[in-house]
Amino acid sequence: MTKATPHPHPKPFSKEELIDRIIRVDHAGEYGAVRIYQGQLAVLGKHHPMTPIVQHMKEQEDVHLERFNALIRKRQIRPTLMTPFWHVAGFALGAGTALLGEKAAMACTEAVETVIDDHYRDQIKALGEDESALSQELEKFRQEEVDHKNTATEHGAKEAAGYELLSGLIRFGCKAAIKISERL
Repeated sequence: MTKATPHPHPKPFSKEELIDRIIRVDHAGEYGAVRIYQGQLAVLGKHHPMTPIVQHMKEQEDVHLERFNALIRKRQIRPTLMTPFWHVAGFALGAGTALLGEKAAMACTEAVETVIDDHYRDQIKALGEDESALSQELEKFRQEEVDHKNTATEHGAKEAAGYELLSGLIRFGCKAAIKISERL
């Protein structure tokens, strides 16, 4: 019987590597969020009572995405290789939950924004004082994501059929997408 060699601890990231990962994954996340809302809007249509609310959230995500597009260019950071997958998956998630009804669409938003709230909070803490301008932007975006989560809750997210299962699956998927997009 051979004894397994323990894996060495991964080397800590340099501040530059940390920032690259943060910008890469946040760019991917904001892109995915825009695609989710595009999927929801495609199903809800122009005249659904929830359309103005979803449109407003999408417009805020558009601003976030544009900012990360600018940071990717300015800092010469490679976007995630998963962008084509997130293009399809984000739209499918938005459209799929909207097809289940407006409460399921709101459950999707609530689940995604719950993960993103924690994610941004962790990133802000990791950046510390070294990148105060980026931290301030992330905090502004985090507050808007919290507003989206609260809006979704106010519009029946937790009343969706199968809420616990649906929300749990979406939160799991978001966490997996974060890990994948940080690395690839």
